Amino acid sequence: MDTLLFDLDGTLLDTNPLIIASFRHTFDYYFPEQTYRDEDIYRFIGPTLEKSFRELNEPEWKEMQAFYRSFNIAMHDQLVAEYPGVIEGLYRLHAKGYKMGVVTSKGRPVVERGLRLFNIDHLFDVVVTADDVENEKPHAEPVERALKALGSSPERAVMVGDNDTDIYSGKNAGTKTVAVGWALKGRPFLESLEPDVIIDSMEHFEAWLDEVSIHA
Repeated sequence: MDTLLFDLDGTLLDTNPLIIASFRHTFDYYFPEQTYRDEDIYRFIGPTLEKSFRELNEPEWKEMQAFYRSFNIAMHDQLVAEYPGVIEGLYRLHAKGYKMGVVTSKGRPVVERGLRLFNIDHLFDVVVTADDVENEKPHAEPVERALKALGSSPERAVMVGDNDTDIYSGKNAGTKTVAVGWALKGRPFLESLEPDVIIDSMEHFEAWLDEVSIHA
């Protein structure tokens, strides 16, 4: 294993409060007669905004997307947070010489903003966003595009994420898959995806990588 691909939201950065607030802001405007609890919004975390808003309101999905993004960008730096130990772990993995990339369903401008905000943009040799592919996760294309850019192969790579779209994209591309135990949707949900491992910390991830390398 020499290639590590990471989802961004809910995996490397705790963007869940921002995402939930952005969806609630949008839903309150477009569907004022309905009440959305946090739990009702969880199913929209992972898919692209286009997919989510088309499902809800086909005629106005582009307007909803723009409305969402305006609030999301305005509140980004205020609501995005670190997960304990994750950024430190990324620096350790980078120092060990792993090829590292981000594979996300978000648009590039806000992705780059998040990476710069926490000074981790330089750790990644490739960033694949929703703007770069025709088929978003769980399709294999985003992972395959990242592997090609890194000069790597599925047999040498791991896809790390917090959602079904991440795990299935890795599986579809033929990589090993790792689910993060701090995922919003909880451990039973992660177990149902059948990743190769569910990690509880970056130290756990590093230990697992060492073990996989020994038995390769």
